[in-house]
Amino acid sequence: MTNLTENQIKQAKRMVSMSKMSQILENIRKVIAHDRMQKQPLILRINEGFIFNIARKAIEEKNSTFIMAIAGESASGKTTLVRNAAKACVKSDTNNVYTVVCCDDYYKDASLELKNAGSYEKLFESGFSFDTPDAIDLDLMKEHLIKLKNGEEIYSPLYDFVTCESKKDTVLKKPAKLILNEGLYVLHEKVRDIADVKIYVYTPFEVIKDRWFARATSRGKTGLAAQMQFHDVNQTAFRHIRPSMDIADVVINGMTTQVYIEEIVQQLIDAIVSVLHDKHFSL
Repeated sequence: MTNLTENQIKQAKRMVSMSKMSQILENIRKVIAHDRMQKQPLILRINEGFIFNIARKAIEEKNSTFIMAIAGESASGKTTLVRNAAKACVKSDTNNVYTVVCCDDYYKDASLELKNAGSYEKLFESGFSFDTPDAIDLDLMKEHLIKLKNGEEIYSPLYDFVTCESKKDTVLKKPAKLILNEGLYVLHEKVRDIADVKIYVYTPFEVIKDRWFARATSRGKTGLAAQMQFHDVNQTAFRHIRPSMDIADVVINGMTTQVYIEEIVQQLIDAIVSVLHDKHFSL
C-alpha cells in the first residue's frame, strides 16, 4: 500500500511538471508571437526544440547554472543585448543571478608586437590579425566558464584595446545562476559545447560598418589603420563568425532598441518565473 501511495505521489508530481512545462511553452510562444508583429522584432529565428528544452530545464534543472553564449560579428550589438538582458535579470532576482564573461577580455597580449612594429599600420602590414580565433585565448575562457558553472570564483584577464596589453588574473567573477558569455568566438568549436543556450546577433553589413568605425576611433585606430583592420574584420567574419549563425538556437535582431530588448527579455523571464511561483501548480 505504501509503495502504491509513493507511486501515486510520483505520478502526481510528473503531471504537475508536465502542466508547468505546457504553461511555460504557451507563455513563451505568446511572447514570441507578440514580438513577430513588431516592425523591428527582437527574435528573427528560434528553434522550436530549443523552446521545449528551455521549458524542461526550467522545471527539472531550475537550480543549475545556465551558460548563455551570445555571438555575432564585431559591432553587431552583442554587448548591448547582454547589458539589457542583465538589467532584466536584476529586476527579477538580485541574488547572484548573472555573471558576464566577455570574449574580448581574453585577447592574447600583443603589446610587444605593437611596440616592435611601431604603429598599427605596420602591425597590420606584417599580417597580424586581431580578428581570428587564434588571437583569443579560448582555452582559458573555456576553463573559466567551466569553473564558474561548477560554483568556483575566477579572475578573468583585462585587455587594453589601445596598448594591446593583457593583464592576467585581474577581474573577479563569481558563479551565478546565469553565465552570459559574449563575444566574437563564443560559438567557436572549441567552446560552444558547454553552452546551454546559443544565440547569434544578426545586423546588416552597412550598420556594422558604421558602428565599427565609430568604435575604432575610441580605441585609437583611425585612417589607414582602421581601414586595414576593418578589411580583415570582414574577411575573418566571413570565414569564422557568420557560419556560426547556422548552429545557433536563436538568431537575434541587432537593430532593435535597448529599451525593447530589456522589455522582451523581461517578458520571457516572467513567462517562466510566473509558472514556477504559481501556487496552482504546487502539489
